[in-house]
Amino acid sequence: MTQPTLIPVAADEPRPGSLAARMRQPLAKDALRQLAENNGVCVRPVVLRRTDTFTGVTEIVEVPCGATLAAKCKPCAERGRRLRIQQIREGWHLADEPAIDPDPPAADVLDLVARRAHLEFDREAVNYRPMTPDARAAQITALDEQIAQADELLAETNLRGHLTPRDRDERPRRKRSTKRRQDSPDLPRLPVDGRTVGRAFAGREGKTYRPSMLVTLTLDSHGPVHSHIRRGAYVVPCECGARHGQYDPELGTPVDPDTYDYRRAALDAIHFARVMDRWWQNLRRAAGWNVQYAGAVELQRRLAPHAHFAIRGTIPRRLLKQVAAATYHQVWWPPFDRATYTVGKPPVWDADQTAYVDPKTRAPLPTWDEALDAIDEDPAYVARLGRIDARGIESGTKDAERAIRYVTKYVTKDLTEHATPKTDPQRAHFDRLHAELSTLPCSPTCANWLLYNVQPDGAKAGLTPGRCTGKVHQRSTLGFTGRRVLVSRQWSGKTLADHRADNRSWVRAVLAGGLADTEDSQPAAEEDPKRFRFELARPDDPDVPPLEHRVLRAVSARIRWRSQLATAQNQAA
Repeated sequence: MTQPTLIPVAADEPRPGSLAARMRQPLAKDALRQLAENNGVCVRPVVLRRTDTFTGVTEIVEVPCGATLAAKCKPCAERGRRLRIQQIREGWHLADEPAIDPDPPAADVLDLVARRAHLEFDREAVNYRPMTPDARAAQITALDEQIAQADELLAETNLRGHLTPRDRDERPRRKRSTKRRQDSPDLPRLPVDGRTVGRAFAGREGKTYRPSMLVTLTLDSHGPVHSHIRRGAYVVPCECGARHGQYDPELGTPVDPDTYDYRRAALDAIHFARVMDRWWQNLRRAAGWNVQYAGAVELQRRLAPHAHFAIRGTIPRRLLKQVAAATYHQVWWPPFDRATYTVGKPPVWDADQTAYVDPKTRAPLPTWDEALDAIDEDPAYVARLGRIDARGIESGTKDAERAIRYVTKYVTKDLTEHATPKTDPQRAHFDRLHAELSTLPCSPTCANWLLYNVQPDGAKAGLTPGRCTGKVHQRSTLGFTGRRVLVSRQWSGKTLADHRADNRSWVRAVLAGGLADTEDSQPAAEEDPKRFRFELARPDDPDVPPLEHRVLRAVSARIRWRSQLATAQNQAA
């Protein structure tokens, strides 16, 4: 009897027809999503119903979702990142001022402003006329109605901005001393010139150089952390005495977690955006001209925010470091250095007193205004900057393009997405910082003020300390709630919408009228915006095709559109 021949099968290859073999087959939806991402087509388009008010024709149109995070829609996020790259590239080494002088207001607009001025004068004069309180209130109400009508007429004009604040706040403002702190170095101050373009330097053979800078702002140290620093082939020893590899599981974690200042790390992350704003104000006053910048905020390995900025023009490094050392932000809040209550036993709401009271004594907690009145001359916290790195960048070089991509490297990712902990020490460090953020106050209305014997501003029933819904306390932000991408107003003289319009105009010029009706073209809406009326369509409407059919059509249209564009470019060349 012959024995059957056994065919050897690789250990990693499943048996054909088995469950493991079927599970390894690619999914159809994943294939469609990958094809859409490869062609730059939005994978979650917004469906709109467009009605032509002239002809009455109604049709279904799609617009990209416009997501800025790759986790939601990778094509839209990548399209936004390319726009940011274009915006930084066009405004970094400008030779001419991008500012546009506004046109003078028309005579009819000045008449409306004069009418608004007379109404404001009459409203203030009512307070000085002898009359009963009811009559005074009635006249003020009537004048407020006329003022509201005048503001509506002014809003219909071509005036940019608001003539007066939207809300009339007649409460007395709290004044704090603007005197510089004695523990901060002196800050030079010059009259700020209106120019935004940096200096040009003459080189050999009549060549002109207009360099700019790449600056990195970093917070101060909160304690030694495990780090990997290379200087050529040499690895610098860490604070612990060992030399860590590039993928060491302890990188970014404190050397001694017990002495690491988690409270100051959390507070610096909360107020980092305010410190950056103060630094730009101080830099412009110290440099003497309107410095322009464009950059983004990221997280370091130690989970502290830091920012990379492209600065137009050059500033001495000594002055940059001097401004960074003299920059601070004072937090004028009630003291919160020591908690009076715990999350398990917080103050309770008393409906009779309409206030939060002590669980034992039933005494009401100080209100927010009372706590502010009790503040002495010292702020609750002072946030400062740490190290600053700066280097010059010449225009039109590979270094400039590399720096632009370095600034926008993590724009399409969430703040903590590229700093997600992967090892147990990193997870412990992440959880410890988040636990500190969960009990610190984030704003005057934060429920965590109850832990520090203070009622939040506008206190109401239902506030739970330790469970504030503010973005500061979320794991996806780790305390930083400012804007991820920061661009000064006079950087390039254009917004992202202007850059999109420029790109669309270039495509139309290349195609010479042969542009397909895709998501990148909206000629009719741009010709007459009032002609079409848009409304959001529901996915379950009978005239809305399924998402998969719409994505397939969009992919085909994009491939055809790119083929037409390539053909037109070759013919033009």
